[in-house]
Amino acid sequence: MKIKKLSETNEYTPGAMKRFFLVEDSEFFKIINFNLDAGVTFPVHSHDLDGELSIQVIEGKGYFLGEGDTAIPAGVGDLLISEIREPHGVRAETNMRIVVTIAPPI
Repeated sequence: MKIKKLSETNEYTPGAMKRFFLVEDSEFFKIINFNLDAGVTFPVHSHDLDGELSIQVIEGKGYFLGEGDTAIPAGVGDLLISEIREPHGVRAETNMRIVVTIAPPI
């Protein structure tokens, strides 16, 4: 077992996104903590792979982004689940911390 303390990854880079790998080498899944400064967008993108991902908001508020102009309000405790192939992204209104789980890992 491993314990990772998200409280230790509570850092922001002004005007940018900061990334922390929480589980880097698992053959089954990957967990990544991203911290987005207020106003920063994690661009909409997709991956040409089979699998699923989740994006959970652990602090702040903003929007889950999707194909076209899709923007779904996102706040603490909200969890987006999608296929890896489906376009996905995040836009932060306030400082925003998200945890992304990818299975299988990419």
